[in-house]
Amino acid sequence: MSESKPELTKEQQDELLQKYDAESNTRHLTGIAAKVVFITLIAFSLFQLYTGAFGQYTAYIQRTVHLGFALTLIFLLFPASKKGNKVKIAWYDIILALLAIVVCGYWPLYYETLVQQIGGIDQTQFIIGSIAILLVLEATRRAVGLPITIIAIIFMIYALYGPQMPGMLAHRGLSPEQLVNSMFFTLEGILGTPLQVSSTYIFLFLLFGAFLIQTGVGNYFNDLAISLAGKRTGGPAKVAIFSSALNGTISGSSVANTVTTGAYTIPMMKKLGYHRNFAGAVEAASSTGGQIMPPIMGAAAFLMIEFAGVGYWEIAKAATIPAILYFSGIWIMTHFEAKKLGLFGLPEDEIPSKKEVMKKIHLLIPIIAIVYLLFKGFSIERTALYGILSIIIVSLFRKDTRLTPGRLILALTSGARTALGVAAATACAGIIVGVVTKTGLGLKLGNSLVNLAGSIASSMNIQLMLTLIFTMITSIILGMGSPTTANYIITSTIALPAIIALNDQLEVAIPVLAGHMFVFYFGIVADITPPVALAAFAATGISGGAPIRTGANASRLAIAAFIIPYMFVLQPELLMIDTSLLEISMILVTAIAGMIAIGGGLIGFWYRRLHWIERTISIACGLLLIYPGGYTDLIGLGVFVALIALQLSSMRKRETDTDIKQVGS
Repeated sequence: MSESKPELTKEQQDELLQKYDAESNTRHLTGIAAKVVFITLIAFSLFQLYTGAFGQYTAYIQRTVHLGFALTLIFLLFPASKKGNKVKIAWYDIILALLAIVVCGYWPLYYETLVQQIGGIDQTQFIIGSIAILLVLEATRRAVGLPITIIAIIFMIYALYGPQMPGMLAHRGLSPEQLVNSMFFTLEGILGTPLQVSSTYIFLFLLFGAFLIQTGVGNYFNDLAISLAGKRTGGPAKVAIFSSALNGTISGSSVANTVTTGAYTIPMMKKLGYHRNFAGAVEAASSTGGQIMPPIMGAAAFLMIEFAGVGYWEIAKAATIPAILYFSGIWIMTHFEAKKLGLFGLPEDEIPSKKEVMKKIHLLIPIIAIVYLLFKGFSIERTALYGILSIIIVSLFRKDTRLTPGRLILALTSGARTALGVAAATACAGIIVGVVTKTGLGLKLGNSLVNLAGSIASSMNIQLMLTLIFTMITSIILGMGSPTTANYIITSTIALPAIIALNDQLEVAIPVLAGHMFVFYFGIVADITPPVALAAFAATGISGGAPIRTGANASRLAIAAFIIPYMFVLQPELLMIDTSLLEISMILVTAIAGMIAIGGGLIGFWYRRLHWIERTISIACGLLLIYPGGYTDLIGLGVFVALIALQLSSMRKRETDTDIKQVGS
C-alpha cells in the first residue's frame, strides 16, 4: 500500500461537514459571482500578507478592513439558512455585502475625524454603528452558529436594561447611543482584542495551514500514522489518535478534523472489530484533542497571549504535559479495549511502505521550523511568514508535493475561507467582552459562583472545589457549538472571573495561566460532551453509530480532559510552572502510570478482565498518581504495583490450573 485513501468521497465529507460545521455550509458559485468571490478571497489574503510583512496599519484601519473583507465574503458565500440556495447569491445578500463594505469602509475614509472626535457620536455614526452590529450578528449566525450569537444579543440587552436587572446584576445601564459608540467606535467592542488577534496572528497561521495542506500533508499524516502505529494492537484506533494529534497542529476545528481524518480511520477501526460507537468516539475524542495540542492549539494560543498576559512559549510549554496525558489516556484505553476484544493490528499489505513515507518526511520541516522560531523569540507574524516561505521551499523537494501556481492560488483562497468564521466569531465575541468591560458583569458572575460555593461549603478547600466544578459546568455549557477561538474568548470572559474572584480568599493564589487553561479545556470538551457533542455527532455520520452513545464513549476516552484541569489548578507543576526538569520528569512518569490505571479501570481490562472492586481501586490509584505530590505518588505507586502483581498472579494461577487439567485429561 503506497498511500491511504478515505472511504468517504469528497462530496460525502462536504455533506457531513455542512450538517455539523456551520463554517462549511457555503455556496458553490459559478460565473461572474464565483470570479468576484475568488478575487476578493485573493485580495483578503494578499492584504494580510502585506501587512504581516511590511507592518500593520493603525488599529482601527487594520481591524475594519479585515472585518470588511470577512463580512462581505460571508454574505456572498454563506446562505441565510442551511436549505438556502447554494448556487446563486440572493439579492438581499448582495445588499448586505454592500452594506458591509460601506460601514467597514467608514473608518478608513473618516479616520482623522473619528479619532479626533470628542464626546458621543452623531446620528449618521449611530446608524453606521447599528448596521455594523447587526451585520456582525447575522454573519456570525451564518458562519459560526447560533450559540455565540444568542449570547452576544443577551449581553447587549443586559447592557441596555441594567437598572431593571435584579440584585447584584443591576448596573447603571447604557443608552443605545453609548452602546453603539462602545461597540463600533472604540477598541473595546467589535474592534477589540479578539478581532485584533484575528486580523494579525490567527489569519497568518491559518494561511500557513492552508499552504501546508496543499503540499498533501493531510494524506502524509495519515500514512505516517499508519506506518508507525498500524501494526500495533488495535492499530487503526492508534492511527486515529496519532493522525488527529498531527492534524490538530494545522486544523482549527474539531468537527473538520473528525470528518477529514475519520474518513480514513473510522472505517478501518470498524473493519478490525471495534464497535461503531467506540470507533466514532476514538476519532471524535482524538480530533477534539487536536485543539489543545501545541504549538497552535486551534489558534487559541495566540488569543491567550493577549488575555492571559503571558508569552507564547510559556503557553505552549504549559500545554505540553496535559496534551501528552490527554492523548496517552485515549491511546491506553483503545489498547485495553483491543486486548479485551482480542483485536490485533493491520495486516502487512495495508501498511504504507516506510521507505515511501520517509521520502516525504520533509513536509514536517515547516512545523518544526515554526516551533523553533517561536522558541527563539521571533514575533508571531514573522514566524508565520517564515513558516509559509519554508513550506514553499520544502515543497520543491519532490514533484508530487510541489506548490504549483495553481496550488499557491488555492492556498490563498482556502486560507481566506478558513478565516471567515474566525473573523466573525472574534468580532461577535468582542461584543461580549465589551459589555463585560462596561458593566463589570464578569466579576459579578464570578462573585456569584464563589458566593454560591461558599454558602454550601464548610471549609475553604470545599469552596475551592465547588467553585471549580461550577466553573467547569459553565465552561462546558458556554462552549457548546462554538469554534475554538470563540469558545476560549467566551469562557475566559464569563467563566474565568470565578477563579480570579476566588484568588482573593486563597492563601496561595491560582496562577492566571492555570485559570485560563482550566476554562479553555472544559470549553473544548463541549464538542464531545452530550447532549451537544458536535464532533461526536459528526463521527456518527461516518461510523453509523448512535450519537449520544458515541458522545458518552468519547467523554470516557477523554477522561484526562475532565481530570487534569483540576490537577493543574491545584498543583501548577503540571503546567511546568515554577518547577525543575527532574520534577517534570517525575510528574510525567507518575501521571502516565496514573492514566494506565484509570484507563484499565474505565475499560474494565488490564492484563485480564477486572472485577468492579478492582476497577474502582484502579481509578482511585490513577487519581493519586496524576496528582503531583510526594505522598500521593508513593501511595499510588504502591497500589499500582499491587494491582499488577495481583493480576499477574491470578493469570499464572489460571494457566497452572489449565495445565494441570490438560495433564489430568
